[in-house]
Amino acid sequence: MMKYHSASILLFMALVCVAGCTQAKGLGVDSNICKSLVETRGYPCQEHQVITKDGYILGLQRIPYGRYGDKSTMHKRPPVLLQHGLTLDAASWLLNPPNQALAFMLADKGFDVWLANTRGTDSSRGHRSLSANDPAYWEWTWEQLAAYDLPAMFNYVNKQTGQKLHYVGHSLGTLTLLAGLSQQKLRNLLRSAALLSPIAHLSHVSTPLVRVATQTYMAEQFYIHGLREFPPLGQLEQTMQTVLCMHPGVECYNRMAAVTGPNCCISPSSLALYYRQTPQSTSTKNVVHLSQMIRSGTVSSFDYTLPLTNRQHYRQSTPPVYNMAKIPKDIPLFISFGGRDALSDVNDVKILLNDLKNHDKDKFVVQYINEYAHLDFVFGWNANQKVYDPMLAFFGRH
Repeated sequence: MMKYHSASILLFMALVCVAGCTQAKGLGVDSNICKSLVETRGYPCQEHQVITKDGYILGLQRIPYGRYGDKSTMHKRPPVLLQHGLTLDAASWLLNPPNQALAFMLADKGFDVWLANTRGTDSSRGHRSLSANDPAYWEWTWEQLAAYDLPAMFNYVNKQTGQKLHYVGHSLGTLTLLAGLSQQKLRNLLRSAALLSPIAHLSHVSTPLVRVATQTYMAEQFYIHGLREFPPLGQLEQTMQTVLCMHPGVECYNRMAAVTGPNCCISPSSLALYYRQTPQSTSTKNVVHLSQMIRSGTVSSFDYTLPLTNRQHYRQSTPPVYNMAKIPKDIPLFISFGGRDALSDVNDVKILLNDLKNHDKDKFVVQYINEYAHLDFVFGWNANQKVYDPMLAFFGRH
């Protein structure tokens, strides 16, 4: 039985604004990532589309070579797929200056760079038969991203390039790959993977804002009341944040830090671009699923709560668990995590590392950066030296 907190009840008194609220996402930024964020920096860029087996039409951007690259060598370059985290999109790899942003660095270093956009984001809101206004469009969680989105993008890049690919995932982009690998999927198309701020086990998430939202079943209440796209629309999103920030122990003077931990190294210019590009949409059901994982401490399938309903989906009364120890031990893995990260908590990462304790030592690199929080790995002005240079050396060995 769900337990509702008074703050959540207050939040739902604000639902009267839903009909008149408007979405406020990506204001001031062209939804065409190539034109607005890549070509303006002097890099070539291509827009691609991929259709998943369950009908979602995903946008992919490709930077086939760097500013000073040779077009004739583009098909010889090793491909790398970059997968963003929750409520972000491919733009997250492009907001820093070219010598600091991972996508541009990889292109300049001789890679064929592919930028993924999760279903529901501005570049990936298409579907063969559904509109993003249809509630059914949003009936998915990260499990469908692992089962459909990643395989579709892996296969497309492989067919376009004729090569296996390197992979870089941040936050939720690590969970989807880990889940797939634990089920022996994707490995035949994968050359190596870099996991930044890895998300798998979530029981130690330390941000009070997320803890309160989870303990008050906020996402579940949105879902029950028919709100399928997350974050909710305009004024309701602001009301949600205000109510959560009123809770004792939650300090929201810096809302980014309240969620991610105190990031050390994001420049004001990158931060301004970040706020113009976010939040990107995910599904409320996805947030419900992540909340379940925080409460239960397990990496498991979506819990339909009722044993009978779980049996209808899984042929068992409880959701199946993803066993991270089953990830093939011969896949080259580079893992980087931070000491101030409130989402990818050090204690949770240690549980993941214990799952991977039998991984081949010559194919396993673990990097710990004490001063980094969750977003420093993508937007940090010094991530090029602290994270990306060691990652590039790792890719070079594999």
